[in-house]
Amino acid sequence: MITIEAFRGNSILDQQVEIVERKGKGHPDYICDAAMDAVSVALSQEYLRQFGRILHHNIDKSLLAAGSVEMRFGGGRVTRPMELIIGDRATFSVGDRRIAVEKIAIDAAREWIRRNLRFVDPELHVDFRVVLAQGSEELTGIFARPGEVMAANDTSAAIGYWPLSPTELAVLSLEQHLNAREFKERFPETGEDIKVMGMRWGNDLELIVAMPLLARFIESEGEYFARKKIIEREIGEFLTGIPGFGRKLASLNTLDEPGRGLGGVYLSLLGTSAEDADSGQVGRGNRVNGIIALGRPLGTEAAAGKNPVSHVGKIYNVLSHRLAREICEEVEGVKEAHVILLSRIGAPIDRPLMAAAQLLMKKGKLTGDVATRAEEIIERRLAGINGFCMELAAGKYPVC
Repeated sequence: MITIEAFRGNSILDQQVEIVERKGKGHPDYICDAAMDAVSVALSQEYLRQFGRILHHNIDKSLLAAGSVEMRFGGGRVTRPMELIIGDRATFSVGDRRIAVEKIAIDAAREWIRRNLRFVDPELHVDFRVVLAQGSEELTGIFARPGEVMAANDTSAAIGYWPLSPTELAVLSLEQHLNAREFKERFPETGEDIKVMGMRWGNDLELIVAMPLLARFIESEGEYFARKKIIEREIGEFLTGIPGFGRKLASLNTLDEPGRGLGGVYLSLLGTSAEDADSGQVGRGNRVNGIIALGRPLGTEAAAGKNPVSHVGKIYNVLSHRLAREICEEVEGVKEAHVILLSRIGAPIDRPLMAAAQLLMKKGKLTGDVATRAEEIIERRLAGINGFCMELAAGKYPVC
């Protein structure tokens, strides 16, 4: 069933207050989400290579347990590695043929860490524990059912929206700027564990940034605050290029207090708080559009690590945002779109129990005038869902 209706609420832009959060790639929650999705992609590709199809797996249960370090100005050492627990379910064999699931999982997680966290050596600084097991007969049996389109393995709902607001874009773009290669080359003393909290009050924007400086580059408390001042200036210059706001304020590491030595600065040995301060978990990080927006509708599913061909918690989460964007970009007169997808366990994923688009129209435009075109876009995407699932299996769409 496809329903197109007018959005009855107010745009987020009409709200007096808007709050948006973004966790960067060094945040423990982001690490869990991204690393587990990398495991799912690696397993999917191995299943395709060996069997020509993706087999049952869900790598969406993970915990990154914080380690311990001894730190000083100028350096330090790891005294206890972090531990990344990789869990839930996977297919280990088909007939007499075995799949090296544990090795694939650890290799994929290590490679993600190696490519994204400059100072974390996954061989030395992270212990891996794989607690994957075979899935239940009923859920694994979905993959053996006949039909060109896989059946949904859950009754679940997802919601996506477009466009992103200026506040959402500001929060997202600032974190991406601070974690970009060019920025890290100019400021190698900055870590990857970045968190940006944005608040819009009326037309004013305030961004609160947490980003550690790396002990190996900072020889004293004085140097820390000198470098921090330079980085704050850089953040301020970046904000001047963000349009659409009146007053724009930014602050960095607001817990800092001069005169307290190591107790008054945000210093890190490896660039992530998982080294000794904060553990991480799948599902506590960004939504699939890269942000946590408190004034927007939020789904309850953690998309990261779920299999890309039957788990609607992943498929519909990503697809709902894609559909909302395509409706806004392809249908004249649509100002904002919300798309809701609801599955019924056992039904083919291309036939959701409900696909609803709620459209906020531009002045002078009516929902009824564009309903047919919006419905066609949804039908087109659902008809091509197998291709979309293969793109998910290849890691084309980020989930955090």
